[in-house]
Amino acid sequence: MQTATLLLKNGLRFEGESFGADLPSAGEVVFNTSMIGYPESLTDPSYEGQILTLTYPLIGNYGVGGNCKDKDNISKRFESRKLHIKGLIVSEYSENFSHWDAKKSLGDWLKENKIPAITGIDTRALTQELRTHGTILGKIIISKKECDFFDPNINNLVDQVSIKKPITYKKGKKTIICIDCGMKNNILRNFLDRNITVIRVPWNYDFIEKGLKFDGIFISNGPGDPAILYPLHKILQKAFALKKPIFGICLGIQVMAIASGAKTYKLKFGHRSQNQPCLDTKTKRCYITSQNHGFAVDAKTLKKDWKVWLLNTNDNTVEGIRHKTLPFFACQFHPEAYPGPTDTMHFFDEFISLL
Repeated sequence: MQTATLLLKNGLRFEGESFGADLPSAGEVVFNTSMIGYPESLTDPSYEGQILTLTYPLIGNYGVGGNCKDKDNISKRFESRKLHIKGLIVSEYSENFSHWDAKKSLGDWLKENKIPAITGIDTRALTQELRTHGTILGKIIISKKECDFFDPNINNLVDQVSIKKPITYKKGKKTIICIDCGMKNNILRNFLDRNITVIRVPWNYDFIEKGLKFDGIFISNGPGDPAILYPLHKILQKAFALKKPIFGICLGIQVMAIASGAKTYKLKFGHRSQNQPCLDTKTKRCYITSQNHGFAVDAKTLKKDWKVWLLNTNDNTVEGIRHKTLPFFACQFHPEAYPGPTDTMHFFDEFISLL
């Protein structure tokens, strides 16, 4: 293995060894505390532009599965068509892997996709720095090959990961518009498995102006700052006026809030894990949820027609909102899981029941 260094913009250096592509890279350094699910996480479009630190100490031991497709021609193993991270940081990489479905090692997969990775890093110390300082820019240096620091948030990351033209998945009689801001495959699977016809559109596609026929609207997860997605805010404001059912996940809750007149803000170090506890403010039921986000809705700015539905019991941030009279609701976490718990999978059923 070659020498590799993670250099943070505040000057801190973490030395290790390379096990991915022999290339330098730069992005926003974040951490995820999940124990499993690295193939799904690395292909999650919400990680676009980020150097991902995995706090679980042993990574790579079950390799990477093959890119097989399901009956709807959607990948069974990955959450999008490519890896979205800018780099991977782990404490201990397992070169030996064992799993019935494994086709290759994690290291080989990263090399094929030109993603650098470092093992031998003190990920506990790195995570403590990120929790104290907050999310910070960093760069990976491989055998003295360097690049400049780069802030991915200056770009419209949603535009980079969204589809470019509409795609229709024909199923049942009910039809929904899925606004693709970087939608995970398992969200699409959940709708198709429930016999729903999906019209998947780009993030800035004005489906109302185009005259598309539909029964409800879904807004997906995605990366970056929701406040800069001005075309989407305007589309959603027109959608609200139709009073048809609307369901948002992750970035979806943020853009719904902004379109309704509320504001969002950047979290200090974000929520990225599979065990975030979220409380239903009405029923007092607590769900364990899968999360990957760096922004949140400011509860104090919600308009009088909206209410906080779910709260994160770790830091009291907003995890769900509902309109008080119309069929609009959204959650900050991922009810579709992959990876993570499926406690809230029934949110899809609730949305479909409203169509």
